[in-house]
Amino acid sequence: MDIFGNFTRLRGDNKRRRVKKNSSFDFTFSDISTPNSIGEVQEADKTYFSLLLAKSLVVLVFCVLVFKLFLLQAVQGKFNERLAESNRVHPRVVEAKRGVITDKNGQWLARNKPSFSLAIYPADLPKKESERTNVYSKLSEFIGEPIEEIKKTAEANNLTSLYQVSIKENIPHDQALVLEKKIVELPGVFMAKEAIRDYAILPGVSHVIGYTGKVSFDDLEQNPEYLMSDKIGKNGIEYSYESSLKGNNGIEEVEVDSKGTIIRVLIEDKNRQPDPGNDLTLYLDSNLQKKAAESLMNGINEARKTVGEDQVHAGVAAVMDVRSGGILAMVSLPDYDLNLFAGRISNSQYKTLSNDKNLPMFNRSIKGAYPPGSIVKIVMAAAGLEEGNITSSTSIITPSAIKIGDYVFPDWKDHSYESTNVERAIAESNNIFFYALGGGFDKIKGLGIEKIKKYWEMFGLGKPTGIDLPGEAGGLLPDPEWKQKAKKEPWYLGDTYHVSIGQGDLLVTPMQMLKVTAAIANGGKLLQPQMVHKITNQKGEVQTEFGPRIERDNFISADVIKVIQEGMRLTITEGSARNLNDLPVKAAGKTGTAQFLNNQKTHAWFEGYAPYDDPEIAVIVMVEGGGGGHEIAAPVAKEILQYYFGNR
Repeated sequence: MDIFGNFTRLRGDNKRRRVKKNSSFDFTFSDISTPNSIGEVQEADKTYFSLLLAKSLVVLVFCVLVFKLFLLQAVQGKFNERLAESNRVHPRVVEAKRGVITDKNGQWLARNKPSFSLAIYPADLPKKESERTNVYSKLSEFIGEPIEEIKKTAEANNLTSLYQVSIKENIPHDQALVLEKKIVELPGVFMAKEAIRDYAILPGVSHVIGYTGKVSFDDLEQNPEYLMSDKIGKNGIEYSYESSLKGNNGIEEVEVDSKGTIIRVLIEDKNRQPDPGNDLTLYLDSNLQKKAAESLMNGINEARKTVGEDQVHAGVAAVMDVRSGGILAMVSLPDYDLNLFAGRISNSQYKTLSNDKNLPMFNRSIKGAYPPGSIVKIVMAAAGLEEGNITSSTSIITPSAIKIGDYVFPDWKDHSYESTNVERAIAESNNIFFYALGGGFDKIKGLGIEKIKKYWEMFGLGKPTGIDLPGEAGGLLPDPEWKQKAKKEPWYLGDTYHVSIGQGDLLVTPMQMLKVTAAIANGGKLLQPQMVHKITNQKGEVQTEFGPRIERDNFISADVIKVIQEGMRLTITEGSARNLNDLPVKAAGKTGTAQFLNNQKTHAWFEGYAPYDDPEIAVIVMVEGGGGGHEIAAPVAKEILQYYFGNR
């Protein structure tokens, strides 16, 4: 080709010129290598461009690195510093102090005490499952808990959670020190200092105060703002007043090392400090509560002597201020130790309580539904007098039994020796008089089941009393519609007779009958029972004070109330509770003996109030399967009244 031809000729010319000068130089131009063909030229060009491209790439990469370094250090320096800080600084929830619960005199019933727990920060656990399993295995070895349970607890709130999860709570201080040394190499695991509940050892108070426990998935559905590490009220006052007692958790920041071990707590933000819960003051009097429990236990023991050691285990004793509705004492026996729930109760302990045939966790005061027996006769008397079916002067000669065809409705004892009016019928618990009042007999026109039920409901029977405790039962008010639906049977006159003396299918709770008794005592005000008197913040300022909550007033005339009060007073002076006649104050009352289990056994009841002239308190006592109310329940009430008026 021409270009190469020209190049060749030029090279030849130079060579000739170089020959001429050869005498002056030690080398010739022909020593310089030159391509001898077109292929050699192309190869040289490729090598040249490859070297140039490589050098260019090196320079470009260097420039990019320099630019990136500039961005990281100069432009994004502060941002990256914050990212690095977040990798070693973790937020941590600071649990708010739960409010304290005290009795009316300031004696604590539930408070907080320091404790140690073995805890985990899920986000600081190893990312590899095999390494996490190794951590769980070590913990299982240290605390004796199954690996599966530890894993379930640790990972319940996912592995990205920065919130503390307790694996084992309420660890004694000496054991905590040993564990702290063992877990030092386990990432994300640490010994936490926290507060747990401490409950007063007071008979019967377990059913009042209740307890707290770890938040469950069901709890979270109702309270989505809670964390899995939170505690929540599960029963009693702890449950009913959870929003007041809980407070608001705070946040603090802690510095951790690469293993997740806390190095130090950083400066705390005052705006993120925990807000403690409010304190509660109850109407309950601890000393009266203790006495009521002691007296009730005496009654149970007395019943065992006559009924049988293995036959009587349970009962209720409660006291209400008839002016405010405040509950001064509420005992349900048997009970249980609340401090079992202060930490994390073991499965075996909980199973033992749950499977106990005597139901120690069952609050009979508000959940137990029983036939009331003769204590319901004060409601029957109010209905008859208010409706005009009888007056205070109405009296009849009562036979030992009423016979309707083949059916016999007996009195509990023979009262046929004298004429009986409503006051004496209350005092002597005359069944025949109240059969007549309910279903009709002799010259007394019966009320009938519809009017009877009307007055049951007016006195608050058939529904919860509204007391500020969870799980209250409503009892049962039978009527023709209910019987047809439940038993596929019509309503008979005998059914009316039975419910008129508190038998048949009628069921009430002790708290309902205490409410009824208080309404008779205070002149006709149906008060809602109340456990909590006031809510106070941490500065001692009263946030809420609960006074009388009147559910119904003036629904029974003053004249009718007066007749019933006189009948209840006659019960003490001449009737079935004469053993209370030597109290330091005048009292009024009504005994009851309620048959159950196909009339094979009886519950012992007593309801009453004092002082008779200026009532302050009402009392209810019930001993399950205890026998006669006048023999077992009335003496229990007497001891409670003696104590109250001897120490007020």
